[in-house]
Amino acid sequence: MPSEVTRVGFEKLSALMGRKSSSGRWLVLTHDNPDPDAISAAAVLSRLIRQVFKRRVTTAYGGIIGRAENREMVRVLGIQLSHVRHLNWKHYKHYALVDTQPTTGNNQLPDDLRPTIVFDHHPIRKATRNVPFVDVRTDYGATATILAEYVEASSLEISRRAATALVYAIRSETQDFGREFSPADREMYDRLYPRCDTRALARIQTPRLPLTYFKNLHEALESVQSVSTLVVSHLGDIDQPDIVPEIADLLLRLEGKTWSLCSGVHGERIYLSIRTTNSRADAGRLMRRLLGRRGKGGGHGMMAGGWIEFPDGDRSRARERQQALAERLAKALKKNPQRLVPVELAPPPADAP
Repeated sequence: MPSEVTRVGFEKLSALMGRKSSSGRWLVLTHDNPDPDAISAAAVLSRLIRQVFKRRVTTAYGGIIGRAENREMVRVLGIQLSHVRHLNWKHYKHYALVDTQPTTGNNQLPDDLRPTIVFDHHPIRKATRNVPFVDVRTDYGATATILAEYVEASSLEISRRAATALVYAIRSETQDFGREFSPADREMYDRLYPRCDTRALARIQTPRLPLTYFKNLHEALESVQSVSTLVVSHLGDIDQPDIVPEIADLLLRLEGKTWSLCSGVHGERIYLSIRTTNSRADAGRLMRRLLGRRGKGGGHGMMAGGWIEFPDGDRSRARERQQALAERLAKALKKNPQRLVPVELAPPPADAP
């Protein structure tokens, strides 16, 4: 059942949406290159705005939906999303950010526009405190859980498709409850799973993969480096930025490693993802420290992402810049960056000369 925090939050949201000033078209916006958590939470919020509060609403994203599982999720469940390049900002009066916040650098909301609503589970940003309605719960593993509670508080029925999307979002965001989840995430998952379409869920989790995926995977494994408990891999040009966190997750499974970093080049940016098994870590803070004022980043305790732009668009020294970032991370973790060396994945036979 919805928590007391959610019941109070829904009353406040209802009061805000009931004002005459809330009329006009709404835009619900995810972070760039949205993951299942952002996609499902945004879709649920849009449904609330449309069906409960009777407002016109568009759900949109920036970047690309690149990961095969995410594309399959949108396709199989029929989730309606628009890309920001097709929008006219003048057509919208109100804005809601989901799984992202203002000034984070990972969404397409123009700096001169202030959102009316923010739902997120990342650490709250200074600019977010000036937003009229905010529900940011850093103790929750998924923003999808928060929005699912709001649907329950509204008495709106959660459809089979919505339940499937939310279940996959919670499962993927918490890695099957292997990292950063709360009792609320587990309880919501248990309530939603009996309602979901298990065949659709299986199709989402095991999509067909393009050849570029295996190309990126091969390149990532060929470039693995390590020092102590840190493992690092750099990708060159990538078709979609969300391969970077996927590789970072994979690297962390290497025996004896508790920190991983993956980077990749897309457009005019180097994208980075950090992962750790240390539940007391603050990977988001570490990412912001790593990037400084040259880029944007953030995250949770055990996972973080960010990007940094090439100075003057000069991509000629991309690998050198990627390596410098890896060495900065090693130093921040009190490891000797000079000992960050390639990992030999296929050692020579014992009888080799």
